[in-house]
Amino acid sequence: MKILVIALSGIGDALMFTPALRLLRNNLPKAEIDALVMHGGTREIYSSNPNLNKVIHFNFLEEGAFKSIKFLLHLRKKYDFSINVYPSNRKEYNLINFFIGAKKRAGIVYLRKDRSNLGFLNNIRVLENDDVHNVQSNIKLCEALIGIKLNEEPPLAFHISDEEKDKARKYFSEAGITSDELVIGFHPGCAILKNHIKRRWEPEKFAELGKKLIEKHSAKILIFGGPEEKELKNKIGSLINSDRVNVINAGSLIKSAAIMKRCNVFVTNDSSQMHVAAALGLRVVAIIGPTNYKYIYPWKTEHKIVSLNLDCYPCFFYSPKPLICNRTDLRFKCIKELTVDMVYASTVKYI
Repeated sequence: MKILVIALSGIGDALMFTPALRLLRNNLPKAEIDALVMHGGTREIYSSNPNLNKVIHFNFLEEGAFKSIKFLLHLRKKYDFSINVYPSNRKEYNLINFFIGAKKRAGIVYLRKDRSNLGFLNNIRVLENDDVHNVQSNIKLCEALIGIKLNEEPPLAFHISDEEKDKARKYFSEAGITSDELVIGFHPGCAILKNHIKRRWEPEKFAELGKKLIEKHSAKILIFGGPEEKELKNKIGSLINSDRVNVINAGSLIKSAAIMKRCNVFVTNDSSQMHVAAALGLRVVAIIGPTNYKYIYPWKTEHKIVSLNLDCYPCFFYSPKPLICNRTDLRFKCIKELTVDMVYASTVKYI
């Protein structure tokens, strides 16, 4: 049996499939299970996952239509089963799944924009449920695909090698961070496509929170994020203006995660780093604005959700449409009126 996991939508979504992947491997130990990924971070995560035989990396966005079709022809008819990782509510992903040509093609029946995004091209389907976590939806997809009841809900999986752990220990030694110090991680970024930058808590508030944690608790603040968030990280570090702040530029997601694992608490926007923190078993303080938190809360780890729970919440569900706010009093009030004191109150419960 040959199964292709199609995980094109991003790092956090790929991580939220890892519990289902573990169950697939446990129940089909002799199957060949491969993954098709588009993002470099997803390739890093999946390449170290023992439940996969092979990771196939191809950036459809950069390569264009002609090269993409040529590439897909090499995969056509090579798999018995294929599965679009939830969420993947885009016509391009459904076309890719269909073009690969597995006899059984799994995908969610989305409550919004399903038909216009060609969801009907998948022939094994599970109805979307807005009250169910992404992990649980992915497990249900796998149950429908292989016809086996999967009675477990494992944690997320993120594998860090001993070599990377040694490098992280060396980093802390060189940075003068001792084993008994309180270390708090920040992730002030998130995806920016489709106006998702509006999910970000203001950098000035992260800086104020950092100052407060340093002043009251002598915390060491580590600021994480990808290379595209370097300016944002440096801005917050500059605003805090303390020798107890380190901006982390690790060079890869695995290296960053190895350093993250030392954090006593991790304060983060709704982002892929939130799911990395959950996979590492950290205590997470998640700042959630417009997103339906039932989809994405930190899975199987201690966490606090900081949210205003406005009458218009949630307004972001899985759809290819850009994120918008229809409030007339204050656009994106759900994130703009989240105060430093609210996030601080949740953070200190873990100190």
